[in-house]
Amino acid sequence: MENPPSDRQDLLLDPKADPGGAALGASGAEATVDPRWPALLRQRVARRAERSPRHRWWSLTALLAGLLSLNITFTVFVVALPTVRQDFHTNFSVLTWASTGPLLAFGLAAPFFGKAGDLFGHRRLYLFGLGGAMVSAIVTATAPDVGVLLVGRALDGVQGAATGTASMALILQLFDREERVKALGWWTLVGAGGPVLGVTLGSPVIQYLGWRDLFWGQLALLVVAALVVVLLLPARGGAGAGRGSVRGVRGVGREGREGREGREGREGREARARPAGNAWEGMDWVGSWSLAGAVTAAMLVLSIGPIDGWESAGVILCAAAAALLAGLFVWRELTFATPLIPTRYWRRRNFIFPLGMQGFSSFAYFGGFFLFPLLMEQVYGYSVSEVGFVSVARPLVFAISSPIAGYMAVRTGERFATVVGATAVLGSMLVFATLGPSSGLGIMVLALALSGLGMGVALPSTSSTMANEVAASEYGVMSAAQLMATQVGEVAGIQVVLTLQESLARHAGLENVHHSTKLLHSFQIGFWVAAFMAAAGVACATFMRPLARGGGAGAGAAVGRGRRAG
Repeated sequence: MENPPSDRQDLLLDPKADPGGAALGASGAEATVDPRWPALLRQRVARRAERSPRHRWWSLTALLAGLLSLNITFTVFVVALPTVRQDFHTNFSVLTWASTGPLLAFGLAAPFFGKAGDLFGHRRLYLFGLGGAMVSAIVTATAPDVGVLLVGRALDGVQGAATGTASMALILQLFDREERVKALGWWTLVGAGGPVLGVTLGSPVIQYLGWRDLFWGQLALLVVAALVVVLLLPARGGAGAGRGSVRGVRGVGREGREGREGREGREGREARARPAGNAWEGMDWVGSWSLAGAVTAAMLVLSIGPIDGWESAGVILCAAAAALLAGLFVWRELTFATPLIPTRYWRRRNFIFPLGMQGFSSFAYFGGFFLFPLLMEQVYGYSVSEVGFVSVARPLVFAISSPIAGYMAVRTGERFATVVGATAVLGSMLVFATLGPSSGLGIMVLALALSGLGMGVALPSTSSTMANEVAASEYGVMSAAQLMATQVGEVAGIQVVLTLQESLARHAGLENVHHSTKLLHSFQIGFWVAAFMAAAGVACATFMRPLARGGGAGAGAAVGRGRRAG
């Protein structure tokens, strides 16, 4: 059956949709170009997208396009370091800051951007991050010396904090509670699969064109991604921002009681408690910068400790600063009217334990990620190219399992998925820790696959669980908190296990020995430490509170009570 004429009209040419657009459809001598046409075009494309029943998924696609263009160079730049060292006549100890600098910048900026997104809008923050990524790509591609290069890479960490917190918060706004775990599965897919794709496509670019052309290519991707985001991402919150915030998931136990009290009413009271007028008045400056400083100081301890020694003045000063700033952060959150992370969340199992699971499991995952190549090369005698080929199994399984796990969690529940994922990471570390001198490649690939499977299954569910625990107006802060927990776990895992392995090898007089099974014991101890931390992640996952899905009268009554309470 033919659609009515009104449904067939092309909104891009319909003067009734916007009188200012009539000139776009004019012809002959009357044809003019309305200077507002870019804004009109964006409004009409966005209007048509929002009318589609799949508009949330189109918006998700736009977000993921931006994230992919950002993280596609995350790991491949390591391949270029030997060439960069020759170009700038520097050494690897200086160039390590090309990797460490973005991590530190991320830790410093994440709390601020998380709160800023809640105050000023996550869409605006996301576009700001894409713009910053363009500047970072240009600075890196044109860097005349190593100092400018490090500045460009540090800026990359700043915009990573902006886009990382904003993208997750936007997903939580767009999708209601029953579907957000699916969307977070795709978000995790891009986060894990982007670096794999970057290594696959970027290595030939570096080899045949040069490392600078890699970032010119990234700039082109960023421009395209920004245009897609501007056109498709709605300027206001999606389904999850209002209707979904009280529909779909009811907790068991205390969560159920909170549902009966009316979560929507509580969020309304929180919104009214925030300062009116200037939005900056709601910013917890002391909390943001004390938390950022504490995290950054702690990461500096882990970064410079293995180089300068754990008893060096720099390490001691950074450790003292981390402790003092952490104490200041706690005091501020307990006393400030609109704290960065409200203290009521600190007492909620479905906020604290998912956060702990992400930190502990990231410690094990990334510690093992960096320990495995050394194990393969120094103990079993594999070549660099062979190790690189085999290592892809971990992020590949991670990327493939994430969206599948997101859909499965709708049926099994987030807590079950998190426990399964954390247990898989633990199993991977145990397999690595019990390798023998004659262990084959198959058992190592199995251990790699278990690591990737564990993180891919667990992360979408932990993110969804935390989101269901916080007010919709605090999604940005929640996103920043879990990204920081993951990052601290990453840095701690990498530095601790590598330092431990190196120290044990030196103590045994094997620091200059290569391709020998005598080194196996030092690697086993490192993996046992990672396994202990993974076990802590399993414990955190076990203590999470399960979330029960369902509609019906009970859910409707809870919504009604929430509205009355508001």
